[in-house]
Amino acid sequence: MKQSTDRILTTHVGSLPRSQPVYELLRRQEEEQPLDAATFDTTVAQAVNDIVARQVAIGIDVVSDGEMSKASYATYVKDRLSGFSGNSERKIARDLRDYPDFRKRIAAMIGPQIFRRPLCTGAVRLANPEPLRKDIEHFRAAVAKSKPTDAFMNAASPGVITSFLPNQHYPTTSAYIDAVAAAMRPEYEAIVAAGFVLQVDCPDLAMSRHTGFQDLSEAEFLRQAEHQVEALNEALADVPATSVRMHICWGNYEGPHDYDVPLEKILSVILKAKPQAISFEASNPRHEHEWIVWQEAKVPEDKILIPGVVDTLTNVVEHPELVAQRLCRFADIVGRERVLAGSDCGFGTAAGHGKLDPEISFKKLASIVEGAARASDRLWKRRA
Repeated sequence: MKQSTDRILTTHVGSLPRSQPVYELLRRQEEEQPLDAATFDTTVAQAVNDIVARQVAIGIDVVSDGEMSKASYATYVKDRLSGFSGNSERKIARDLRDYPDFRKRIAAMIGPQIFRRPLCTGAVRLANPEPLRKDIEHFRAAVAKSKPTDAFMNAASPGVITSFLPNQHYPTTSAYIDAVAAAMRPEYEAIVAAGFVLQVDCPDLAMSRHTGFQDLSEAEFLRQAEHQVEALNEALADVPATSVRMHICWGNYEGPHDYDVPLEKILSVILKAKPQAISFEASNPRHEHEWIVWQEAKVPEDKILIPGVVDTLTNVVEHPELVAQRLCRFADIVGRERVLAGSDCGFGTAAGHGKLDPEISFKKLASIVEGAARASDRLWKRRA
């Protein structure tokens, strides 16, 4: 992956707002309604072309396909892997459990979730490589046309898949994670073989502490996280670390987040993961202060940091000066060449579901670009 050799490069976490035609097709797909495959293919292909072009026009250097073909960043695997069926109820996050009225208000504000959370009811294996082939085909065509500096494609980590899709088949959680890791390995390798940077989405290493694994003790959770990293590393065995980035977050939803596991508790586990670059929350009110944790940690010299410099849970557009200050803070920790400007999380984590206005999301991306330019002026002048 490219580093910030002469200026701070800009990127984001991956998912972006879907158009209404794309949303309607994804909704029909999730509801298992009749769906014309050709219409789906051409609509998504155009959406990918448009979203890549818009990112480049804004000034984003390292672009994604916006996850246009996916209803959700984690549950999309149900259409690619065997072993999943039915649906499961969402487990209420620990920080939201005591606020039923708030949950109702926020649910009404952000809209219904269209994606299903099936159960693991059989052996998990790669069953349908066609959706990934199409994703790569569409993204390759869009990148060739718009010519961004670099491009990355998202894929769910073994840990987040097992967190979202409950196990009713394997004898242990560890066995389930290992099976999913083996099944996802071809996807990880195919994305890199296609010439893209692979981003593995790993909110399981933080968010799952107060969601799927909220009943575990802290020590039990950390042991579980260790195994999730081991399984991820095994799945990436034949992928160069320099071709992979990982995303860590505590959940892209508005809530108290007062049960979030502190970064200092999990950072040593995160740093054991193979990916060279780490994308993480660094601008929201619950986690911005944790820049000091990175300062005090022994970050390996081969790691690249992609701090979130805009929050993805508020429609307030961050001032570029604030973005610049945040970037300079991390450049002072690991060096300007080892920092890219990112977002706290995705702007379209689930299709049609979220608090942010789509157009304001793009304004936030523009603020990342302007803020990175300001930071670059300061950081490169220091050494001139």
